[in-house]
Amino acid sequence: MKAIIIDDEKRARVSLSLLLQEYCPEVELVAECENLPEGVKAIRKFNPDLVLLDIEMPGHSGLELVDFFDEKEINFSIIFTTAYNEYAIQAFKLSALDYLLKPIIPEELINAISRMERQKSLQFKALAENIQNEFFEKIAVPSGNTLILIKISDIVYIKGEGSYSEIYMQDKSKHMVSRNLKNFEEILLKDKRFLRTHKSYIVNFDEVVSFNKSDGGWLDMKNGNSIPISSEKSSLIMERIQIVKR
Repeated sequence: MKAIIIDDEKRARVSLSLLLQEYCPEVELVAECENLPEGVKAIRKFNPDLVLLDIEMPGHSGLELVDFFDEKEINFSIIFTTAYNEYAIQAFKLSALDYLLKPIIPEELINAISRMERQKSLQFKALAENIQNEFFEKIAVPSGNTLILIKISDIVYIKGEGSYSEIYMQDKSKHMVSRNLKNFEEILLKDKRFLRTHKSYIVNFDEVVSFNKSDGGWLDMKNGNSIPISSEKSSLIMERIQIVKR
């Protein structure tokens, strides 16, 4: 497991590095960075599995990290490390794996790394479950320590939220899962019912009621919601409508 530390305090970087060496030997530290721009460059260079990220740093807050990346580029987990607990809610809104207060307690670091490994294991199992059946009717998605089996024909649309996605179902229920929209695109777009209409949305076209071309365009869904359309997707929508007419 490759990891990067981003922290403006050298003493904090050294301390965390030593903790990883002693208590988490499965973690390979590939870079230590003293500010966010350096960290962004290191992430793009080394493609880490994990970023251990301080929050209060000169120039940029660690909470700004995701602003430097497109959704498809965020394929790493984040553990925030900070001396201030008031940032906890903001950190978890950014889908942080964990939030560790300085000075870092070894047991809490070990637990955070173990949690990441369990999540990765569940994601691989879910992907394997999906790939094994070429003509699948259900997909398996991770939720905590559980795999949820979802019937794909019951999906209305999926909304991407950073490294998480919200799956909206016909029965009005909603599932928040720790996989980005790109993961669902690779699986669902093999089914002609599904189309990515926007950088944040995949839509089940069987659930579309109407296509409104004003104000940039959107799709009205059977559940009453409206889904925006990217300008470059309008032609694909029209092609899909023509296919439905035939």
